Amino acid sequence: MFETLSERIGSVLDRLTRRGALSEADVGEAMREVRRALIEADVALDVVRSFTDRVRTKAVGQDVIRSVTPGQMVVKIVHDELVAMLGSEAQPVDLNAPAPVAIMLVGLQGSGKTTTAAKLAKRMSERDKRKVLMASLDTRRPAAQEQLRVLGTQAGIDTLPIVAGQMPVEIGRRALTAARLGGYDVVILDTAGRTHIDESLMAEMAEIKRDASPHEILLVADSLTGQDAVNLAKSFDERVGVTGIVLTRVDGDGRGGAALSMRAVTGKPIKLIGTGERLDGIEDFDPGRIAGRILGMGDIVGLVEKAAANLDAEKAAKAAEKMRKGIFDLDDLAEQLGQMQKIGGMSGMMGLLPGVGKMKRQIDALGIDDSVFRRQTAIISSMTRAERKNPDILKASRKKRIAAGSGTRVEEINKLLKMHRQMADMMKAMGKGKGMFGKMGAMAGMGMGGGMPPMDPAALQQLARGGGLPGGMPGLPGGMPGGLPGLPGGFPGLPGLPKKK
Repeated sequence: MFETLSERIGSVLDRLTRRGALSEADVGEAMREVRRALIEADVALDVVRSFTDRVRTKAVGQDVIRSVTPGQMVVKIVHDELVAMLGSEAQPVDLNAPAPVAIMLVGLQGSGKTTTAAKLAKRMSERDKRKVLMASLDTRRPAAQEQLRVLGTQAGIDTLPIVAGQMPVEIGRRALTAARLGGYDVVILDTAGRTHIDESLMAEMAEIKRDASPHEILLVADSLTGQDAVNLAKSFDERVGVTGIVLTRVDGDGRGGAALSMRAVTGKPIKLIGTGERLDGIEDFDPGRIAGRILGMGDIVGLVEKAAANLDAEKAAKAAEKMRKGIFDLDDLAEQLGQMQKIGGMSGMMGLLPGVGKMKRQIDALGIDDSVFRRQTAIISSMTRAERKNPDILKASRKKRIAAGSGTRVEEINKLLKMHRQMADMMKAMGKGKGMFGKMGAMAGMGMGGGMPPMDPAALQQLARGGGLPGGMPGLPGGMPGGLPGLPGGFPGLPGLPKKK
């Protein structure tokens, strides 16, 4: 999300930060480019005008002129105004009400309400330890109630039994009764949608609201619809009254106009964003962190949260101990590749690291994608236990067998083995306390204190040729004693990544 906007605004602000002093003309020219970028991102015109006017007013003030680094001060102003436009503070779904807390999902057909209901229920059950009941009030779309039941089974969430012939209001009433009798903490009401807003839809939503008195009414909107999503939010809020917004399909939205306009135009907070089709693909919407992503500052908190939610702390501790002893076999390499996939793969992880967004074109030009990890994992899975423990026994005949079993070529196996040897050598250096990793380990308890080193074009070309990043990616700024779970000492490096076919 925001890829195009981030690239455009980032290039404008980069030019400002390279100048020793800024004139009013410099700021004016930069704001014209920022304004053009926001309009192309499908941000509402009133929002664009208000945003650039506020930034320009502050950027030509005395604080910027007197600043030691005027360009960086302008970046801070832009960041602060983005945060204000997005809502200043994160506002999660409110569960502070007597049980069962009723949450009503509204929106147009195809916006992702039913999938969002399952994602939200799964998240509340696993993260918040709430007992959740889901109920489908959609009696118009064929198999809508059955779809929610199937998703509930996949997520391990109870759904209200289907009774043929009941009307939406009756189903809502039965869901609340069942939730009270069953001791549920939360009941999620998934309502019907239409392909467009009509009077009968609004009347039905209003009637369900009067009868169920939901604590939260969340509008589920498809971010890909841009300005239509903003108009939709205004219509639903005027007729039904919404307490928050859930933006879906943000992973496919490179512009981000809906997210940037929604809060400013409607005054309603964006509470959640859907980031994928999987049932764990949902995140809290945090204005500060989203503004950081737009300006290429990364989202370290988001990366750490993903890691904490997806990585096994016990496995991480065992891996850390093996690395301290300088032990790193192909099973360990497979485990590291799997951990990286869990937190979003190469692209997902890179997008959350500070500064990496500015190198996106260089990285994309290399043709590296997450299929690399899948092929490498397939290669390792095609080996015997003895071969994974001792790669030195892999001679020509064994490599041919592994290539046939994994659907790859011998050359790819050789690159993987080279990658493993380089990483194993780094692990030994870490264990002995030598070199960059040893110093980092001593400094941060094998944690994440080193920050990501700059990558120049020569290093990127080396990565493309299969040589890897010199020194790897030792970790993230800030330091976390004990390391990010599953990634002791930070990411030990990504040598030998072949180019995408």
